[in-house]
Amino acid sequence: MIAFILRRVIQAIVVMVVVAFIAFLLFQYVGDPVVFLLGQDAKPDQIRQLRTDLGLDQPFFVQFWHFLANAVQGEFGLSLRQGAKVSRLIAERFPATFELALVAAVLALALGIPMGVYAALRRGNFLSQVFMTVSLLGVSLPTFLIGILLILVFAVTLGWFPSFGRGATVDLGWWSTGLATRDGWMHVVLPALTLAIFQLTLIMRLVRAEMLEVLRTDYIKFARARGLSDRAIHFGHALKNTLVPVMTITGLQLGGLIAFAIITEQVFQWPGMGLLFIQAVTFADIPIMAAYLCLIALIFVLINLVVDLLYFAVDPRLRVGTAGGH
Repeated sequence: MIAFILRRVIQAIVVMVVVAFIAFLLFQYVGDPVVFLLGQDAKPDQIRQLRTDLGLDQPFFVQFWHFLANAVQGEFGLSLRQGAKVSRLIAERFPATFELALVAAVLALALGIPMGVYAALRRGNFLSQVFMTVSLLGVSLPTFLIGILLILVFAVTLGWFPSFGRGATVDLGWWSTGLATRDGWMHVVLPALTLAIFQLTLIMRLVRAEMLEVLRTDYIKFARARGLSDRAIHFGHALKNTLVPVMTITGLQLGGLIAFAIITEQVFQWPGMGLLFIQAVTFADIPIMAAYLCLIALIFVLINLVVDLLYFAVDPRLRVGTAGGH
């Protein structure tokens, strides 16, 4: 177990170094930060002095080492557009994105898994067919179109929910949350539902497919022969084994909720990291783009590590295989 964790940690470190190198290349080949900071009319002496202050006159790998050391500390310099520290801008926007992804993930899991199980156990049922039809729409329609349709129906036509913004927030230390206020919950419903629909339908179809596959295995037939109840077979044996392959896809998809919330935040003007990244791309704000890339990579690496560890808790065959290998 310890050797497995160490291998995964070493792999995670290698991945993060590679991602940091790609982010560093943004500074080298996507515009000149000195020109962004001083403007086109800067004097040569000012340009040379700023290059020295920023360390841009040093060799390539020395610059990368300094960038890597600062990135480990969460420092990515100053925003070229706003003139503020990138770490502070990210810290201000992260709570909004995290809470949006959290609510979307809860919706996707709380609805997707039961719907997938029901669709597998009741294949000929009318409601099961409705679930499968809706899932096709959820997978096919682009996120921005789903968001626009939800705004049109629930914000414009019915007036049940607001169409943009985060609503009222409460500061809990350095963390600002909208989930502690009614107005915040009203604002998060539509963007969270928009972000969750694709993940929900994907989880539902995956659970259904895996559940049908598990129900055809020999040990399920043996469990029926022993006289176990359908509830014990379906939820005590089949569902548990269904969740093993589902966890990999689900873990990556939940990481994707944070990484790919960009479109949803743009549609609903949600003040999170995705909207900050879109603005950074528009104005070629390279430090913010690099910081966002590294942060998203770190989130995916951590989620993958957690998913790998959960395998040991769900599937005892992995623990036996690991012990036998050593």
